[in-house]
Amino acid sequence: MTRLGRGVFIVWVALRYGLDELVLTSFQKPWLRLLARLVSLGRKLDAPRGQRLREALERLGPIFVKFGQVLSTRRDLLPLDIANELAKLQDRVPPFPSEVAVATIERALGKPLAELFDSFDHTPVASASIAQVHFAVLRDRKGQPREVAVKVLRPGMLGVIDKDLSLMRMMAGWVEGLSADGKRLKPREVVAEFDKYLHDELDLVREAASAAQLRRNMEGLGLVLIPEMWWDLCSTEVLVMERMHGVPISQVDRLRAAGVDIPKLARDGVTLFFTQVFRDGFFHADMHPGNIQVSLAPETFGRYISLDFGIVGTLTEVDKEYLAQNFVAFFRRDYKRVAELHIESGWVPASTRVDELEAAVRAVCEPYFDRPLKEISLGLVLMRLFQTSRRFQVEIQPQLVLLQKTLLNIEGLGRDLDPDLDLWATAKPFLEQWMLEQVGPQKLIRELKAQAPRYAKLLPELPALLHQFLQQRGSDNSQLVRELLVEQKRTNRLLQTLVAAVIGFALGMVVMQIVVRVGVF
Repeated sequence: MTRLGRGVFIVWVALRYGLDELVLTSFQKPWLRLLARLVSLGRKLDAPRGQRLREALERLGPIFVKFGQVLSTRRDLLPLDIANELAKLQDRVPPFPSEVAVATIERALGKPLAELFDSFDHTPVASASIAQVHFAVLRDRKGQPREVAVKVLRPGMLGVIDKDLSLMRMMAGWVEGLSADGKRLKPREVVAEFDKYLHDELDLVREAASAAQLRRNMEGLGLVLIPEMWWDLCSTEVLVMERMHGVPISQVDRLRAAGVDIPKLARDGVTLFFTQVFRDGFFHADMHPGNIQVSLAPETFGRYISLDFGIVGTLTEVDKEYLAQNFVAFFRRDYKRVAELHIESGWVPASTRVDELEAAVRAVCEPYFDRPLKEISLGLVLMRLFQTSRRFQVEIQPQLVLLQKTLLNIEGLGRDLDPDLDLWATAKPFLEQWMLEQVGPQKLIRELKAQAPRYAKLLPELPALLHQFLQQRGSDNSQLVRELLVEQKRTNRLLQTLVAAVIGFALGMVVMQIVVRVGVF
């Protein structure tokens, strides 16, 4: 009955805000189109469709708000007006009672609150659909007071999420089966993606581990501060971390008045993003202004502060190399190489004509070069690229969805900080240097170091393995030994040739880097 009541409420909200117009009008069956007209009688739906969808999701509650946020990243599936409106969804919900938060902390950590903290602020500083945050003070191992932030999972979330996800899957099946655009929109695939994000966010130990990994990766870069985790006080429901002091990135006037170099801050944001993506393949994927602050402390003045690590993105070495080659080709306006990369990667059918795809990509990207960021809408560029992708049957890779979302966040931050920032010119030197490191002698040395332990273990075992193999061959040993000696000589000559080639290649790459650095190209 609970599920039925929830389903009736969802249908009522959908009709109240005219969401049936977004779905029923695309149905091909005449009786469904007639139903759409009957349902819409007597309603005043003057607001744009994107606004009505956003308001309906806010009315349906936190889980649907989260779904709208995830859906806003799929600009390959949505019209631009709807995607832009969904991006406005704010994950602000009323806090749950502090008594419930305290009970959750004590149950999860197994101690009374007074034994865990010297002081605990019962008024939450932030509240979202998944969790809320309280400030507290505790003693470290040396007995010194330390300010911490305590993130507490909203109670009963798993049951609520599973019920709403079940209804979403059912509705997605209806849309996919009945709508003309259903298969292209992949509603069940989008719901499955949302399911993964939500369940990842419900495990606060996973979030703490992601924060610790980012903290290690960013050490020595000098651009960003990431809070330290208190592992003794972390569980799936409670996360205790270092409290960070900073100014929200959205308060640009306050930062400027404090003496922060705003254009440098914008460039540092681009560098930070590309470092996490291409150097580490592990990046903060929720970089909206609510999760980014700037430090004004003298020892860390002007550095970013990252918060909330519930969503992180990962890329494989293949993903990173492919993306870097695409970016470099874009920056060099080598649209033919972009088309070739799409075909080589299997993103488009092998029968696709390179010249046609090249012309389509050129038509999208060429108008936007040599402009400051204030004159470029990256969202518009992405939308047109996705339209081109659909024409050539490009399969959007799931692992790149978070990257697209984060790139849009970076664009928004850059525009707010420095409208004259040239995103392309800022990123190009970084990517070209990264590419040199991937194909130069540094890459060869890193690979040899990585494989050395494996070879060191294998080489001493070779005589025993050879002896065992010869025993299994029986009477043919003498002939086999002669064959092996001949093969060994051939292998030695091959290895000598290979070593000479590697040395020549390494020297050539060194020369190439010197040439690039002195500015010949």
